Amino acid sequence: MKNKIILLTGATGYVGGLLLPDLQRKYRHIKCMTRHPESLDENLVGNASAVYGDTSNLESLIKAMEGVDDAYYLVHSMADSDDFEELEAQSARNFGEAAAKAQIKRIIFLGALSQSENEESSKHMSSRHKTGEILRSSGVPTIEFRASVIIGAGSMPFEAVRALVERLPVMVTPKWVRGELQPISASDLKDYLITALEIEPISRVIEIGGADVVRYQDLMKMYSDVRGLRRFMIPVPVITPRLSSHWLRLVTPAHYKIGRRIVESAVHRSVVSSDTASKLFSIKPLATKAAIEAAIQDEESSFSFLDEKGKGHDYKSQVGIRIVEKRTRRVQKEPETAFEIAIRIGGDYGWFWQSWLWTLRGWIDRIVGGVGIRKGRSENLRVGETLDFWRIERISENRMTLSAEMRLPGDAVFDIHIYEGPAKEFILEHTVSFNPKGWGGYLYWFALYPIHALVFRKMLNNMTAEINR
Repeated sequence: MKNKIILLTGATGYVGGLLLPDLQRKYRHIKCMTRHPESLDENLVGNASAVYGDTSNLESLIKAMEGVDDAYYLVHSMADSDDFEELEAQSARNFGEAAAKAQIKRIIFLGALSQSENEESSKHMSSRHKTGEILRSSGVPTIEFRASVIIGAGSMPFEAVRALVERLPVMVTPKWVRGELQPISASDLKDYLITALEIEPISRVIEIGGADVVRYQDLMKMYSDVRGLRRFMIPVPVITPRLSSHWLRLVTPAHYKIGRRIVESAVHRSVVSSDTASKLFSIKPLATKAAIEAAIQDEESSFSFLDEKGKGHDYKSQVGIRIVEKRTRRVQKEPETAFEIAIRIGGDYGWFWQSWLWTLRGWIDRIVGGVGIRKGRSENLRVGETLDFWRIERISENRMTLSAEMRLPGDAVFDIHIYEGPAKEFILEHTVSFNPKGWGGYLYWFALYPIHALVFRKMLNNMTAEINR
C-alpha cells in the first residue's frame, strides 16, 4: 500500500464509487469529500473516511485538503440549477485555490470529450472545458481526462440509452443520433483515472475512448442486440435535440434534468483526436459491444443494485432500469443465529406464509415451459445449488442472494440479509429486484405487484416472528 493520502470528491457519485475500492487497496488513506459526511461515513470501511467539503465554501475545502497528496475533482452542478455554468466555474476556482494553498501535487479532473463543427457549443460541453481551464490556471498540475459516453451501469448517458431501448419498441431517430462518438467502458475509465496517479504531474489534456467509433443509433442497436430485444428506428430529419430531449420526461423522469443536458450535447462529435493516451498508458480499451456486455454482466454478478439506495430502511426505487424494493424489520437475535432461521425456506420448509402460492406459481411455470417448482433443497446450502425454482448466487454467514430460474419477461433477484446496524440493533432485510425486459416486463411486474407485495410482506413478518420466538 503506497504512502499517499488521496482526496476523492464526488465519492457518492457514479465515477467516485467506481474508483473508491481500487484506491483503498493501493493507497494509505482516502478522504471522501461530501457535503453530508454523516450519510456516507457509516458505509465506509478500512482506510476511507468521510470529510465535510463544499465547493462553494473555500474554507471547507482548505480544511478537507489538510495532509492530502493528490485530489480527484469529479463534481458537477448540472442537476443543481439552470445556472450551472457559473456554479461550476466558481466551484473550480475555489477548488483550485484551496489545492494551491494545500500544496497538492496534482488534480485529476474528468471532463467531456467533444469537437464542435461550428462555433455553437452546448452549455454542458463548454462548462466542462472551462472547468478544466480554471483548474489548470490554479498553478496545481491538473490532468484533465476528456471522455465520451461511459458504458457502465449507473452512468447517466448509458442509463438514458438503455431506458429508451428498453421502453420504446419503436423509436423516431432524429439527425443527432447519427453523430459520431467513442464510448469508453467503465472499467477502462477507472484504469485511466487510477493510473494517472503514477504518471508525471504535468498539466495536460488527455482524450480517452473505447476501441471503436460508433453513432448513438449504433449504441442503441448494440444494446438491444445484447439484451435480445427487437427495436425499430424510424429516421426523421427535423426533430432537434432540445425537442427530442423532452422524451426523457416519459422514459427517464427521475434523471430528466441531467439527461436533457446530455441529449443537447449530442450535436457534438465526441471522438478521440489525439494519441496522448496511447503514449502515456498501456491500456487496451474495449470495443463498444464488449463494453455493453461487460457492464450488464458486472451489474448482474456484483448485485450492487441491491444496496444502491441505502440500507436499514424501507424503500421502492429504480436503479437504472431495475425495480428494487427493500423491506426491513428489527430482530432480537444476533445475525448468525437469526440467519440460520431465515434461510429455512424452500423444499419441505415452505416459505413462511401460504406456501401453496409458491407451489401454484411453480405449476404455472411448468405449464409455460419453465423449470416448474422443482421442489427440493439441500441442508447445507451452497452457491450454484437450486432452491425450488431459485438458484443460489451467493451465500455467507449472514446473507443469501437468489436468482429466479422460472420463465419471466425479465430477471428476478431475492436477497435475505441480516446484520448489525449503526445503532447496535440487528436488522433483517428482504430485497426484491426485477429487471424488466421490454414493455412485457413492466406489464408483468405491475400486474402482479399487489400479490408479490402481499406475499413478501407476510413472509417477512412471519420470518421476523420466528426469529424473535
